[in-house]
Amino acid sequence: MIASVPSAELRDAVGEVPGVEVVVWDGEDAPDPRTEVMVPHYRDTPAFLRRLDELPALRVVQTQLAGFDGQVELLRPGVTLCNATGVHDDATAEHAVGLALAVLRRIPEAVRHHGRWSSLREGMRSLTDSRVLVLGYGSIGRALARRLLAHGAEVTAVARSRRDDDLVGTVHGVEDLPGLLGDQHVVVVLLPLDDATRAFVGADLLARLPDRAVVVNVARGGVLDVGAVLAEAGRLQFALDVTDPEPLPDDHPLWRAPDVLITPHVAGGTTAMLPRIAALVRDQLQRYAAGEPLRNVVHDGAR
Repeated sequence: MIASVPSAELRDAVGEVPGVEVVVWDGEDAPDPRTEVMVPHYRDTPAFLRRLDELPALRVVQTQLAGFDGQVELLRPGVTLCNATGVHDDATAEHAVGLALAVLRRIPEAVRHHGRWSSLREGMRSLTDSRVLVLGYGSIGRALARRLLAHGAEVTAVARSRRDDDLVGTVHGVEDLPGLLGDQHVVVVLLPLDDATRAFVGADLLARLPDRAVVVNVARGGVLDVGAVLAEAGRLQFALDVTDPEPLPDDHPLWRAPDVLITPHVAGGTTAMLPRIAALVRDQLQRYAAGEPLRNVVHDGAR
């Protein structure tokens, strides 16, 4: 059985898998038409999916992304899509904490003022004792909550439906969200992007936040209403690892908006990624070769 990965580095990290020949296909040349499992490139998954007509034997796509918006539509019948749930949890949670700390501790401002103390006389909020709402409490949300609690923050979790949780106690349903925003110091957005969540964080929700609250988005840019962000920038503070569009054009008004910190969608791209994605791909190939159920199936091509 043939499986393709986009780099020699990933192939070597995956190692030998009995019954599977792991080949490198980086999208430049023609793929091996016998390929049954394909791992697209991390940075350009849709480009690989648009070439499925060159892979007549393909049965499984294992992406390196946690999000899968815009991908299912590119599949043909019979192809199963698996995402990378678990691979980016720690790195994304780290980045969210880093962005929140950078804004709360006014690091961009200190850099712009060459470290002069006089520019920071108003003081800085500590993450300790701050109230932080995690909007989209899945595996990344739990990884984030662990870090926030270790910093002494008070964590409120919100997901699609209410449930009990051993880490934060109660996970609120999304219907509770409007009533929870009024006293939050930080909101971290981790919602997946779909029809229900596009521009979900808009003018109404942002208006409920207190002055100087920080909104951190490490999910997808489309989850935030850009117009609402621009309208509230200055009253609220924003730290965005994702934007809509991406990359953000040089003349986009977000670059000039007050109190907006932007990083270029780098939350998951750390040294933690390779060993974790290699372990997932190795396990998936072992499962596929043995005819066992796959992990992280977000679209079952057999149905």
